[in-house]
Amino acid sequence: MKRSLINCVAIAVSLAATLAGCSQPEFTEAEKRTIASMSLSALAPLPPDPTNRFADDPGAAALGATLFFDTGMSRDGNVACGTCHKIDRQFQDDLPRGVGVAETNRRTMPLAGVARDPFFFWDGRRDSLWAQALTPLENPLEHAGNRAAYVHYLKRRFGERYERIFRPLPDLSAVPPNAGPFGTPAEQTAWHAMTEQQRRDVNLVFADIGKAIAAFERSISHGQTRFDRFADAVAKGSTPAGDNALSEEEQAGLRLFIGRANCSTCHTGPRFTDNHFHNTGVPPVPGLPADRGRTAVLNEVLADPFNCFGKFRDGGDEACGELKFMQKSAPELVRAYKTPSLRGVADRPPYMHAGQFATLEQVLDHYAKAPAPVEGVSEIHPVALSDRERAELVAFLKTLSD
Repeated sequence: MKRSLINCVAIAVSLAATLAGCSQPEFTEAEKRTIASMSLSALAPLPPDPTNRFADDPGAAALGATLFFDTGMSRDGNVACGTCHKIDRQFQDDLPRGVGVAETNRRTMPLAGVARDPFFFWDGRRDSLWAQALTPLENPLEHAGNRAAYVHYLKRRFGERYERIFRPLPDLSAVPPNAGPFGTPAEQTAWHAMTEQQRRDVNLVFADIGKAIAAFERSISHGQTRFDRFADAVAKGSTPAGDNALSEEEQAGLRLFIGRANCSTCHTGPRFTDNHFHNTGVPPVPGLPADRGRTAVLNEVLADPFNCFGKFRDGGDEACGELKFMQKSAPELVRAYKTPSLRGVADRPPYMHAGQFATLEQVLDHYAKAPAPVEGVSEIHPVALSDRERAELVAFLKTLSD
């Protein structure tokens, strides 16, 4: 009788263990390969930027860091790049829309790994990191300054450092203190009254400002997360344990992410982004100007004097493949926005290009319902997700924070 009781207990324990194992089946070999491909360990070394010969110059990066956090790089002396790109908040600001001199129309993007992007901003209106760095400086809602003022400021504050890194500064004595192709009517008039050589001199130094800031931003990288440790263990064929393990809920969310929920269609690879632009039916924000996304800036990126075809690029035009073969018109670009990296995503609400959703749960609700867009054609389709499955997806996304 005693032996029978022991046998029954043993069978019950064995059955419970079997059932527990069945609740979370092993990943298939295909799933394991996908998981391994999403680890930071699978990320290739950061390639050089042939359009910026100072991209990996330590002196340029140090000057760029100084400029990045310098509020003197703005019209009112109160705004720096670091005002919106906060160093302790993944280089973003937790706001629905960034606030410089005034509130902008878009969400501040985090900067980790940004040097790997082929196009920049939510709509891709610049084609290099250094060209991107220049744009907020003249935006009336961000830094709101003008080109000539920045060049004068650089010479006055950092002239010796600049010349040690780049080249002798040009003669700026006849350049107006405030002039630029944008800004106030008086600043624009002063810009057009300058000689062609004066404008070229100012543009050259202005481009170098962008190249220095880009050199600093290239140093901002992703940190390893619990997901990466799990993925590395999976790639090695070992059983993840301790700090390398994910809970059953997190593993279920991962399986959904790379499977039925279709998240990894766009959020792919070690940075969890395909670097492309997609219309996913995200609604506009009432009261903001019309925003048509990628389709609205195609001519702007081509017309930018600091683009890869411009006079201020270093190296040859063989580096300009992205711009040369850029998709210039297509219905799917209407209200299409860049796929953001999901690394650290759980720690930086709100979400989408203008902060439309306050929580990850709201984001998942949007993708599950796949509402029709106000314009263009959405690429997403409804996905039936239970409350439990949504919780599993959120649990997995939290493992992408370091």
